[in-house]
Amino acid sequence: MKPFFALGSLFFVLSLCAAFAGDEPFRPESGKFPPLEKAHSYRGELVFVDHANRRGSIRVQGSGMFFRNDPHPFAMLPYGIVRYHDAAADLRDIPLGTVMHVRAFLPPDPKISSVPVLPVDNKSKDANHNRGTGIAPAENHVLLLEDEPSHCQREGLVWKLKELEIKNREGMIIATREPKQGGDAKATEEKLTFDAATRFWRGRERLSIEEYLAEDAWPADGKKSLGGQSVLLGIVWKPTPDGIFTRFHISDIWLDDASLQRAAKQQTEVHNAFIRTRWMPAWIDAVEYGKFGRATVTATLFGGMDESLYADFKKDVTATMNGVESTLKHSGGAYGPAHMASKGTILAVTKATGEVPLGSSGIQIRFETDLIIEGIRPGRVVRVRPSNWPLVNLPREEYVGDSSNPEDRFPTPDIFPKY
Repeated sequence: MKPFFALGSLFFVLSLCAAFAGDEPFRPESGKFPPLEKAHSYRGELVFVDHANRRGSIRVQGSGMFFRNDPHPFAMLPYGIVRYHDAAADLRDIPLGTVMHVRAFLPPDPKISSVPVLPVDNKSKDANHNRGTGIAPAENHVLLLEDEPSHCQREGLVWKLKELEIKNREGMIIATREPKQGGDAKATEEKLTFDAATRFWRGRERLSIEEYLAEDAWPADGKKSLGGQSVLLGIVWKPTPDGIFTRFHISDIWLDDASLQRAAKQQTEVHNAFIRTRWMPAWIDAVEYGKFGRATVTATLFGGMDESLYADFKKDVTATMNGVESTLKHSGGAYGPAHMASKGTILAVTKATGEVPLGSSGIQIRFETDLIIEGIRPGRVVRVRPSNWPLVNLPREEYVGDSSNPEDRFPTPDIFPKY
């Protein structure tokens, strides 16, 4: 598997200050993929997922007591990318409690936001009750949501284990997260907990802590220097005793590259099967209308997915295209995505040269149909199915009616707290 792209209180405060410096609120425009460098960055614990509507809540790490922070609603942009174990994922794939890295923007259209719309300066407001600032940013429409190993692989980072203290199969590790290639900057040490539920991955093996201790790599009791051993970590949050309010926990340790590549391959297969039944998302760049319902549609496929999915989009392949709303839920039809969808042929497939913005695949298709539907218009989001993908009916929560009413969702934003 190729990489998708070429934690302590002090560390967070420094990174928060860096993120806020020049971090002006940015609202994406319709029909344009927003630049990643203009996104607001934060991280926190995934505590709620509404997978059918591509939204959820994250307990955002701020400058105060983490456990006091209210879950903060977020929504994935239509072209937003989820990464888990360094592979494409759906929100339903991410275990609750996982610490996620977020790159997000203001709602593109506040009128149809599926989560609360907040004042644009909300990230700078003090939430009081020892919670501090930064825990409820208005930038709650996510371009990139990634777990710790995905983030490290994209940024070229690695965790280096410095020191271990263990007793009764649990304890503390002192570690730093730093560039794989090294550098002059001094990395900040962080204390992370582990326990008997922590998983050790090596090659094709999954080891329990008892099995790892049996190899004498770690002592069963006491302290040991780990000499800066390079690993990748899965990180979660658990309530912590001893008056420590923000300390993260190690759920997984990948001891070598082969073990993470294996995890990525497994997650890739999970996501590929999902997309083939839900169809590839895209947006409409242009529509050339003919007579009697005929039309030629130009669409850009969204990015972040496995190359094997894009490879199924070929010239002269028959395909089906259906309108969806901003949550990627199919619209139109009473019993499945193909009920009212437009059928036709892919006339051409082109790939962009040069740098492609995150969210886009850089792949554009021209699709001809003899009966175009209302949902296929310039600027609208669609899903496309090549004919070799399975044709299935979706559960009720994954499609809406004609999508003319923004409140035609399941459930509505009323489930979230009012600010």
